[in-house]
Amino acid sequence: MGAHCCHEVKFEGMDPRYKRALILVIFINAIMFLVEMPMGFVGQSQALKADALDFLGDTCTYALSLYVIGKSGIIRARAALLKGISLSVMGLWVLGSTLYTVFYLNQPAALIMGSVGAAALAANLASVLLLVRFKDGDANVRSVWLCSRNDAIGNVMVMIAASGVWATGTGWPDVIVAAAMATIFLMGSFQIIKQANHELAHHHTAAAE
Repeated sequence: MGAHCCHEVKFEGMDPRYKRALILVIFINAIMFLVEMPMGFVGQSQALKADALDFLGDTCTYALSLYVIGKSGIIRARAALLKGISLSVMGLWVLGSTLYTVFYLNQPAALIMGSVGAAALAANLASVLLLVRFKDGDANVRSVWLCSRNDAIGNVMVMIAASGVWATGTGWPDVIVAAAMATIFLMGSFQIIKQANHELAHHHTAAAE
């Protein structure tokens, strides 16, 4: 079950139901990466590539989240901090590759973008439904929820980009959406890093007393 109203008592992921949900979400993300990244290259879509990279990052970070459940508060907070930093790196990579694409713009395949984006959205909505009751917790648990929520938002944006590519006959909607997704990655990473640093400071203070 999720955390209650007290800010000092946060769900730490020890519920077996949460662990089972997290394992299922890890498999969903791994499968979608293997599907979406090749299709991103086939469809020449930066937005699809960005979303596929997000699936890969989530697979790794969710596995880390599962591993540190039950560990000390400091270890869990450090794991969340690592996930926040990795999400920042991912966002910067997507932003950089998007800027590169601006100068070497190819029109992506709208049909591939739309169909793969729809499949990715279904996968992420399933993940969100599995995790929504566990969304309030420590930095480790919270980071899992934020990534899943951001993924679903990103998939909607990919589908909007596909519609824009089809309507305009240009690749600019794809580039714009990829840049917006990079911004979402960075904003999510800042939230995770902020909470992780707060929890690290709290645990260090508690240990010193």
